[in-house]
Amino acid sequence: MKRRALAPVVHALIYALVALAATGPAAHAQSPQVQTSEPGTIDPATEYARCLALARSDPEAGFDRAGAWEGLGGGDAARHCAAVALLEMGEARPAARRLELLAEQSRQRPEVRAGMLAQAAQGWLLDANPGRAVAALDSALALLAPDAPARVDLLIDRAVALAEAANYRPAVDDLSAALALDPRRVDALTLRASARRFLDDTAGARADIDAALELDRFNPDALLERGILNRLAGDAAAARDDWLAVVNIAPDSAAAELARANLARLDVDQP
Repeated sequence: MKRRALAPVVHALIYALVALAATGPAAHAQSPQVQTSEPGTIDPATEYARCLALARSDPEAGFDRAGAWEGLGGGDAARHCAAVALLEMGEARPAARRLELLAEQSRQRPEVRAGMLAQAAQGWLLDANPGRAVAALDSALALLAPDAPARVDLLIDRAVALAEAANYRPAVDDLSAALALDPRRVDALTLRASARRFLDDTAGARADIDAALELDRFNPDALLERGILNRLAGDAAAARDDWLAVVNIAPDSAAAELARANLARLDVDQP
Protein backbone atom coordinates (compact mmCIF):
# COMPACT_ATOMS: atom_id res chain seq x y z
CA MET A 1 0.00 0.00 0.00
CA LYS A 2 1.71 3.15 -1.22
CA ARG A 3 0.75 6.79 -1.23
CA ARG A 4 2.08 10.10 -2.50
CA ALA A 5 4.80 11.50 -0.31
CA LEU A 6 3.26 14.89 0.44
CA ALA A 7 -0.31 15.05 1.64
CA PRO A 8 -2.46 18.21 1.31
CA VAL A 9 -2.18 18.80 5.06
CA VAL A 10 1.56 19.26 4.59
CA HIS A 11 0.99 21.78 1.80
CA ALA A 12 -1.23 23.66 4.26
CA LEU A 13 1.64 23.52 6.74
CA ILE A 14 3.96 25.16 4.21
CA TYR A 15 1.55 28.04 3.64
CA ALA A 16 1.09 28.50 7.39
CA LEU A 17 4.83 28.64 7.96
CA VAL A 18 5.13 31.30 5.27
CA ALA A 19 2.59 33.35 7.20
CA LEU A 20 4.50 32.70 10.41
CA ALA A 21 7.76 33.84 8.87
CA ALA A 22 6.14 36.98 7.58
CA THR A 23 5.29 38.07 11.11
CA GLY A 24 8.29 36.67 12.97
CA PRO A 25 11.72 38.09 13.86
CA ALA A 26 13.11 37.24 10.43
CA ALA A 27 11.05 40.03 8.97
CA HIS A 28 13.51 42.48 10.52
CA ALA A 29 16.75 40.56 9.99
CA GLN A 30 19.37 41.60 7.48
CA SER A 31 21.01 39.32 4.92
CA PRO A 32 22.88 40.34 1.78
CA GLN A 33 22.05 36.96 0.21
CA VAL A 34 18.33 37.58 -0.32
CA GLN A 35 16.32 40.25 -2.05
CA THR A 36 14.44 42.37 0.44
CA SER A 37 10.97 43.83 0.37
CA GLU A 38 12.33 46.97 2.05
CA PRO A 39 15.89 48.19 2.56
CA GLY A 40 17.47 46.20 5.39
CA THR A 41 14.71 43.57 5.67
CA ILE A 42 14.24 39.99 4.47
CA ASP A 43 11.01 39.13 2.72
CA PRO A 44 10.19 35.97 4.73
CA ALA A 45 7.80 34.41 2.21
CA THR A 46 10.33 34.84 -0.59
CA GLU A 47 13.16 33.50 1.56
CA TYR A 48 11.10 30.49 2.60
CA ALA A 49 10.19 29.67 -1.00
CA ARG A 50 13.83 30.00 -2.06
CA CYS A 51 15.01 27.91 0.86
CA LEU A 52 12.58 25.11 0.03
CA ALA A 53 13.48 25.22 -3.67
CA LEU A 54 17.17 24.99 -2.81
CA ALA A 55 16.50 22.22 -0.29
CA ARG A 56 15.05 20.15 -3.12
CA SER A 57 17.49 21.04 -5.89
CA ASP A 58 20.68 21.11 -3.77
CA PRO A 59 19.84 19.73 -0.31
CA GLU A 60 23.21 20.41 1.30
CA ALA A 61 23.15 24.03 0.19
CA GLY A 62 19.52 24.27 1.27
CA PHE A 63 20.40 22.93 4.71
CA ASP A 64 23.17 25.51 5.07
CA ARG A 65 20.88 28.31 3.94
CA ALA A 66 18.20 27.21 6.41
CA GLY A 67 20.75 27.24 9.24
CA ALA A 68 21.93 30.72 8.33
CA TRP A 69 18.35 31.97 8.11
CA GLU A 70 17.49 30.44 11.48
CA GLY A 71 20.41 32.37 12.96
CA LEU A 72 18.79 35.54 11.64
CA GLY A 73 15.48 34.72 13.29
CA GLY A 74 13.89 32.52 10.63
CA GLY A 75 12.10 30.53 13.31
CA ASP A 76 9.84 27.59 12.50
CA ALA A 77 9.99 28.25 8.76
CA ALA A 78 13.79 27.99 8.72
CA ARG A 79 13.75 24.86 10.86
CA HIS A 80 11.14 23.29 8.61
CA CYS A 81 13.27 24.06 5.55
CA ALA A 82 16.25 22.37 7.22
CA ALA A 83 14.17 19.25 7.87
CA VAL A 84 13.03 19.16 4.23
CA ALA A 85 16.67 19.39 3.14
CA LEU A 86 17.53 16.44 5.38
CA LEU A 87 14.70 14.42 3.83
CA GLU A 88 16.01 15.23 0.37
CA MET A 89 19.50 14.11 1.44
CA GLY A 90 18.06 10.76 2.47
CA GLU A 91 18.52 11.53 6.17
CA ALA A 92 14.97 10.49 6.99
CA ARG A 93 15.49 9.66 10.66
CA PRO A 94 17.04 12.97 11.78
CA ALA A 95 14.52 14.81 9.61
CA ALA A 96 11.64 13.02 11.30
CA ARG A 97 13.07 13.77 14.73
CA ARG A 98 13.47 17.46 13.87
CA LEU A 99 9.89 17.63 12.63
CA GLU A 100 8.57 15.99 15.79
CA LEU A 101 10.54 18.43 17.93
CA LEU A 102 9.33 21.33 15.81
CA ALA A 103 5.72 20.24 16.32
CA GLU A 104 6.28 19.92 20.07
CA GLN A 105 7.90 23.34 20.46
CA SER A 106 5.86 25.34 17.96
CA ARG A 107 3.19 27.75 19.12
CA GLN A 108 1.36 27.49 15.84
CA ARG A 109 -2.28 26.43 15.72
CA PRO A 110 -3.09 22.69 15.99
CA GLU A 111 -3.61 22.18 12.24
CA VAL A 112 -0.09 23.40 11.52
CA ARG A 113 1.48 21.23 14.21
CA ALA A 114 -0.48 18.25 12.88
CA GLY A 115 1.03 18.92 9.47
CA MET A 116 4.53 18.85 10.96
CA LEU A 117 3.78 15.49 12.56
CA ALA A 118 2.35 14.16 9.29
CA GLN A 119 5.59 15.00 7.52
CA ALA A 120 7.55 13.44 10.40
CA ALA A 121 5.52 10.27 9.88
CA GLN A 122 6.50 10.22 6.22
CA GLY A 123 10.11 10.48 7.31
CA TRP A 124 9.68 7.52 9.64
CA LEU A 125 8.16 5.50 6.80
CA LEU A 126 11.17 6.31 4.63
CA ASP A 127 13.30 5.09 7.53
CA ALA A 128 11.35 1.79 7.51
CA ASN A 129 9.91 2.52 10.95
CA PRO A 130 6.13 2.30 10.61
CA GLY A 131 5.66 2.11 14.37
CA ARG A 132 7.12 5.59 14.85
CA ALA A 133 5.06 6.80 11.88
CA VAL A 134 1.87 5.54 13.50
CA ALA A 135 2.82 7.20 16.80
CA ALA A 136 3.44 10.54 15.06
CA LEU A 137 0.09 10.31 13.29
CA ASP A 138 -1.65 9.36 16.54
CA SER A 139 -0.33 12.62 17.98
CA ALA A 140 -1.35 14.56 14.88
CA LEU A 141 -4.91 13.25 14.97
CA ALA A 142 -5.19 14.01 18.68
CA LEU A 143 -4.63 17.68 17.86
CA LEU A 144 -7.64 17.92 15.55
CA ALA A 145 -11.38 18.08 16.11
CA PRO A 146 -13.33 14.94 15.14
CA ASP A 147 -14.83 16.65 12.09
CA ALA A 148 -11.71 18.55 10.97
CA PRO A 149 -11.19 18.17 7.19
CA ALA A 150 -7.47 17.56 7.71
CA ARG A 151 -8.28 14.30 9.51
CA VAL A 152 -9.01 12.61 6.18
CA ASP A 153 -5.42 12.72 4.93
CA LEU A 154 -4.01 11.90 8.36
CA LEU A 155 -6.24 8.84 8.66
CA ILE A 156 -5.19 7.67 5.21
CA ASP A 157 -1.53 8.22 6.07
CA ARG A 158 -1.94 6.25 9.30
CA ALA A 159 -3.62 3.43 7.40
CA VAL A 160 -0.61 3.25 5.09
CA ALA A 161 1.73 3.11 8.08
CA LEU A 162 -0.37 0.40 9.73
CA ALA A 163 -0.38 -1.63 6.53
CA GLU A 164 3.40 -1.31 6.27
CA ALA A 165 3.48 -3.14 9.61
CA ALA A 166 0.94 -5.71 8.31
CA ASN A 167 -1.76 -4.36 10.65
CA TYR A 168 -4.46 -4.53 8.00
CA ARG A 169 -7.58 -4.58 10.17
CA PRO A 170 -6.88 -1.26 11.93
CA ALA A 171 -5.82 0.09 8.53
CA VAL A 172 -9.29 -0.77 7.21
CA ASP A 173 -10.82 0.98 10.23
CA ASP A 174 -8.84 4.17 9.53
CA LEU A 175 -9.76 4.13 5.86
CA SER A 176 -13.41 3.61 6.73
CA ALA A 177 -13.23 6.60 9.08
CA ALA A 178 -11.64 8.68 6.31
CA LEU A 179 -14.36 7.66 3.86
CA ALA A 180 -17.04 8.55 6.39
CA LEU A 181 -15.66 12.10 6.27
CA ASP A 182 -15.13 12.13 2.49
CA PRO A 183 -16.84 9.27 0.61
CA ARG A 184 -15.39 10.28 -2.76
CA ARG A 185 -11.73 9.67 -1.93
CA VAL A 186 -10.60 7.26 -4.63
CA ASP A 187 -7.24 6.74 -2.93
CA ALA A 188 -8.92 5.65 0.31
CA LEU A 189 -11.21 3.24 -1.51
CA THR A 190 -8.27 1.76 -3.40
CA LEU A 191 -6.15 1.40 -0.28
CA ARG A 192 -9.03 -0.20 1.60
CA ALA A 193 -9.50 -2.67 -1.24
CA SER A 194 -5.84 -3.62 -0.94
CA ALA A 195 -6.05 -4.00 2.85
CA ARG A 196 -9.20 -6.09 2.57
CA ARG A 197 -7.48 -8.31 0.00
CA PHE A 198 -4.72 -8.99 2.52
CA LEU A 199 -7.45 -9.94 5.01
CA ASP A 200 -8.93 -12.38 2.45
CA ASP A 201 -12.07 -10.24 2.21
CA THR A 202 -12.33 -10.59 -1.56
CA ALA A 203 -15.93 -9.42 -1.75
CA GLY A 204 -15.19 -6.28 0.25
CA ALA A 205 -12.09 -5.58 -1.82
CA ARG A 206 -14.05 -5.96 -5.06
CA ALA A 207 -16.80 -3.64 -3.82
CA ASP A 208 -14.25 -0.98 -2.90
CA ILE A 209 -12.37 -1.16 -6.18
CA ASP A 210 -15.60 -1.04 -8.19
CA ALA A 211 -16.61 2.08 -6.24
CA ALA A 212 -13.19 3.65 -6.83
CA LEU A 213 -13.32 3.06 -10.58
CA GLU A 214 -16.88 4.34 -10.77
CA LEU A 215 -15.52 7.63 -9.43
CA ASP A 216 -12.37 7.60 -11.61
CA ARG A 217 -12.30 4.88 -14.26
CA PHE A 218 -8.77 5.77 -15.38
CA ASN A 219 -7.17 5.77 -11.94
CA PRO A 220 -3.94 3.76 -12.34
CA ASP A 221 -3.73 2.59 -8.71
CA ALA A 222 -7.31 1.34 -8.78
CA LEU A 223 -6.75 -0.42 -12.11
CA LEU A 224 -3.62 -2.05 -10.71
CA GLU A 225 -5.57 -3.36 -7.72
CA ARG A 226 -8.45 -4.60 -9.87
CA GLY A 227 -5.94 -6.47 -11.99
CA ILE A 228 -4.62 -8.19 -8.88
CA LEU A 229 -8.15 -9.14 -7.83
CA ASN A 230 -8.89 -10.44 -11.32
CA ARG A 231 -5.73 -12.55 -11.29
CA LEU A 232 -6.61 -14.00 -7.89
CA ALA A 233 -10.06 -14.83 -9.26
CA GLY A 234 -8.42 -16.77 -12.10
CA ASP A 235 -9.26 -14.27 -14.85
CA ALA A 236 -5.82 -13.76 -16.38
CA ALA A 237 -7.18 -11.99 -19.46
CA ALA A 238 -8.97 -9.34 -17.40
CA ALA A 239 -5.90 -8.91 -15.21
CA ARG A 240 -3.74 -8.38 -18.28
CA ASP A 241 -6.15 -5.77 -19.66
CA ASP A 242 -6.10 -3.84 -16.38
CA TRP A 243 -2.32 -3.88 -16.07
CA LEU A 244 -1.82 -2.88 -19.71
CA ALA A 245 -4.22 0.01 -19.10
CA VAL A 246 -2.10 1.15 -16.15
CA VAL A 247 1.04 1.16 -18.30
CA ASN A 248 -0.71 3.11 -21.06
CA ILE A 249 -2.34 5.67 -18.75
CA ALA A 250 0.60 6.41 -16.45
CA PRO A 251 3.75 4.85 -17.94
CA ASP A 252 6.17 6.55 -15.54
CA SER A 253 4.24 5.88 -12.34
CA ALA A 254 4.97 3.45 -9.53
CA ALA A 255 1.71 1.71 -10.44
CA ALA A 256 3.00 1.13 -13.96
CA GLU A 257 6.24 -0.34 -12.62
CA LEU A 258 4.26 -2.84 -10.55
CA ALA A 259 1.93 -3.54 -13.47
CA ARG A 260 4.90 -4.40 -15.71
CA ALA A 261 6.26 -6.75 -13.06
CA ASN A 262 2.86 -8.43 -12.78
CA LEU A 263 2.60 -8.75 -16.56
CA ALA A 264 6.01 -10.40 -16.65
CA ARG A 265 4.92 -12.91 -14.00
CA LEU A 266 1.70 -13.51 -15.88
CA ASP A 267 3.64 -14.34 -19.05
CA VAL A 268 5.78 -16.82 -17.11
CA ASP A 269 2.75 -18.44 -15.50
CA GLN A 270 0.82 -18.83 -18.74
CA PRO A 271 1.36 -22.14 -20.62
